[in-house]
Amino acid sequence: MRKRPLIYILFTLSLVGILGGSYVWEQLPTFPCGKWGFVVSKSKKYYITPEKIVIEPWRGRHQVYGIFMIPDGYIRDHLVTIEIPEKPTYCGILLFPSNTYGGIYAKPGHYLMKGYLQTRTTLELIFEGKINQLKQPSNWKLGYIKEKRK
Repeated sequence: MRKRPLIYILFTLSLVGILGGSYVWEQLPTFPCGKWGFVVSKSKKYYITPEKIVIEPWRGRHQVYGIFMIPDGYIRDHLVTIEIPEKPTYCGILLFPSNTYGGIYAKPGHYLMKGYLQTRTTLELIFEGKINQLKQPSNWKLGYIKEKRK
């Protein structure tokens, strides 16, 4: 007879936890696509797609990113854009220029950048069944322009 109240208490606590967690999830901010993140110029702007995309949000933060190879002598945007059909444009931040990332090596005259997408945003897209679109390099873009010489 004592097992039933315990089951009801556990069920109620689980329900409150799920509802509370979903409320908190909705309140978390997403990374905005602000004008400050994009280079504006009258010269031609080029766009590249990533050499490699890693989508492993179950491993924790900073495990969803694209690796971009940018030529030397060009100024790049500070944000990477991810465009999924039927969804708004998502932005991610670019960090840490390097010559190698995850088995990708920069060609001579180039360097690599990691463009991160928020784990929360990735999980939303996965739950909506958009993981295949997220894996498509053509949906990830990084803009850059020729650096003006003085």
